[in-house]
Amino acid sequence: MLQVHNIEVIYNDAVLVLKGMSLRVREGQIVALLGPNGAGKSTTLKAISGLLKSEEGEVTDGDIRLLGTRIDRLEPEEIVRLGIFQVMEGRRVFEDLTVDENILMGGYTRKDAAGVRHDHDLVFDYFPRLKERRNQLAGYLSGGEQQMLAISRGLMARPKIMLLDEPSLGLAPLLVKEIFAIIRKINQEEKTTILLVEQNANLALSIADFGYIMENGRIVLDGESDKLKANEDVKRFYLGGGSNGERKSYRDLKFYKRRKRWLS
Repeated sequence: MLQVHNIEVIYNDAVLVLKGMSLRVREGQIVALLGPNGAGKSTTLKAISGLLKSEEGEVTDGDIRLLGTRIDRLEPEEIVRLGIFQVMEGRRVFEDLTVDENILMGGYTRKDAAGVRHDHDLVFDYFPRLKERRNQLAGYLSGGEQQMLAISRGLMARPKIMLLDEPSLGLAPLLVKEIFAIIRKINQEEKTTILLVEQNANLALSIADFGYIMENGRIVLDGESDKLKANEDVKRFYLGGGSNGERKSYRDLKFYKRRKRWLS
């Protein structure tokens, strides 16, 4: 469904962030994109959604395709209409609008009024807490409720692929488990394909079908989630385990088995 092929991304005509980044997302999957801070995960999502331009970023090489259509030269609103919606890191809700108004903003590009009404009711089925607060200003919601609202707004766009950037950021463990269970449910029931960026590698791989690990702007390892969880390097550097039970820090990544992945 989605193919990112050997892209390079430069910020401010000077800073090279992605250095031949490639990945694929198959229809119906949850794909996890993992890696340390600064690896280029969020930049990858913004390259796909077209939001790089707002930060003086640019795809300077390679290409990105959705169902065979090249999208890396399109404006963000065109990419949304084609079926990609990004839920940004840090929620980014409209704080001065009500919960209901925020949700309806997600369907702004849609023309099917009946479908919008149906999905408006649907998001309350997934997030009944938001229904209780539908007339409340979004700025007064808790962090977890704002994350629910951000995902709900994304659902209203009826995306083919939803890009989720750090949905667990700043949330209590119980809330994180609840939100990840709902993400899996949305994937299964709504058939929404998901590309998930997440620092909590264990949790991300527990719901993902496939995973990629990034380091310094490149993919260094990929595979089915079960195989990644069983990989000694992944356990050592990302899951806090390994054959000797010793947890390594990201500073020790120089020992990591690197390989460069090229997709044609």
